[in-house]
Amino acid sequence: MSERPRRERLLPFLWIPAVVVALIVLLGVTFRNSFQLEKLREQSVVEATLTLANEKADRLDKSLIEQDNAVLALVDLEERFRFGADWLAVAARQTPTVRGVLLVDLASQGREIVGFASRAPAPEAEDFRRRLVYVLLPEMDLGREPRAELRHLHTTHAGQSYLLSYWQRDLKGRRHLLVAWHDVPRIVHDVFPRLYSDRDPHSRVNVVDADGRIVFGPSLSRGGFTLGRRFDTTLYKWRLNVTLISAEGLTAAVARRRRLEMALVGLSWLVVIAGLTVVLVAAARERKLSNLKSDFVANVSHELKTPLSLVRMFGELLQSGRVENEEKRAQYLDIIVSESERLAALIENVLDFAKVERGKAAYDFTRANVGQVVQRAVEACRVRAQRGGVELVLDVDPDVDDALLDQRAVEIAVINLVDNALKYAPESERVTVHARRVEGELRVEVTDAGPGIPAEDRKRIWERFVRAQTAQDGRVRGSGIGLALVKHIAEAHGGRAWVEPAEPKGSRFVLALGSS
Repeated sequence: MSERPRRERLLPFLWIPAVVVALIVLLGVTFRNSFQLEKLREQSVVEATLTLANEKADRLDKSLIEQDNAVLALVDLEERFRFGADWLAVAARQTPTVRGVLLVDLASQGREIVGFASRAPAPEAEDFRRRLVYVLLPEMDLGREPRAELRHLHTTHAGQSYLLSYWQRDLKGRRHLLVAWHDVPRIVHDVFPRLYSDRDPHSRVNVVDADGRIVFGPSLSRGGFTLGRRFDTTLYKWRLNVTLISAEGLTAAVARRRRLEMALVGLSWLVVIAGLTVVLVAAARERKLSNLKSDFVANVSHELKTPLSLVRMFGELLQSGRVENEEKRAQYLDIIVSESERLAALIENVLDFAKVERGKAAYDFTRANVGQVVQRAVEACRVRAQRGGVELVLDVDPDVDDALLDQRAVEIAVINLVDNALKYAPESERVTVHARRVEGELRVEVTDAGPGIPAEDRKRIWERFVRAQTAQDGRVRGSGIGLALVKHIAEAHGGRAWVEPAEPKGSRFVLALGSS
């Protein structure tokens, strides 16, 4: 039997740390997941922006390479006298950004241009021819062997940007170079607006040169979600920048979501801590109440056992016929009657308290004289007072008249107060019961000259099963329900009950009834 209560006492001490550890782990996991989710959201935005930048850059490269392939298909390198004629016929429609096509003999001494077709004005075309031979050809990656694949040159001279597409070909044993001259300003003013339209509701785009100057598009914010990449094959000296219009809003939403999650975690912790506190307090109160109930059962058992033992003992003496004289016989009978009344009063107290605990206490209010009710209660306690050598004095003021009350309940309350005075103040030579009217209240005051009640116990003793420290130190037996019952009776009559110190010593218990 002792092992089970021990386990029950140890269980909360093991369970509560386990709950706290579990909560700490849950908090750590929640914080980690929150940060990981934030990183994943940011990463998803970055990846979406990078994917969009790649798609837009590849779109330009694809558009220009398609024109380069069209040039290669339309130009017949063998027909020098009609060089580029077929291309010029469809150039405006199929290769709108190509201004001219040139064929250079790389094997000649001065790298002679042996074929030329242009859509540009003659002076501009002639200027480009000289610039190609003396400036641009040295920058091309020609190598020593012919390269059939398409290549590009993107460079700037004299403040002007050039984009050339070129192929190496072997014609009759001689290396030749086919060059397509792209119109870069036209790419900026015609192709860029078509490919990177402002009508896109999700992104903004601009193109900057090698020095960071904007070539096309608006200025973009320098937030963490603006990404740039160079064009792979064509305008590789320029960089395409892309920013998601919704990135700032998404960043703010991520921050708000994280703050909300942290707030919810904090609130959850507060709720859990409050719950644990409530559980611990409730468990402590339950243990305390259980202990008080155990004390109550022990005290009530002792209270019942004492009068029963006396009744049995004196009853057996009378039954045996060993009583010496009639005076002793009468004395024994008085003791039996007194203890029976005490036993009946205790049982009535327990039954009435049980009704109060179950919420089934019912009061029968009738109009009666308060003084007479108090007098009957005092007379019920007089024999016990005389046996203890205590003078029980009743003082009823003339202005104490009839009131609406439950006579039996008020009698029980007064008897409990007088019984407390006789029990806990045995050294008091006199106990005074005073009934009077004060400020519209009917008050019954029971005053003793005992040791008094400490200030910290004056409110607690009205709670169920609670007894004053002086009563516990003096090993005075009691049930701990008498004053709780008195308080309930007082409140049922619209009044109150309290205790205050008496002069020069002792305590004064006051039962105040409503002025009905």
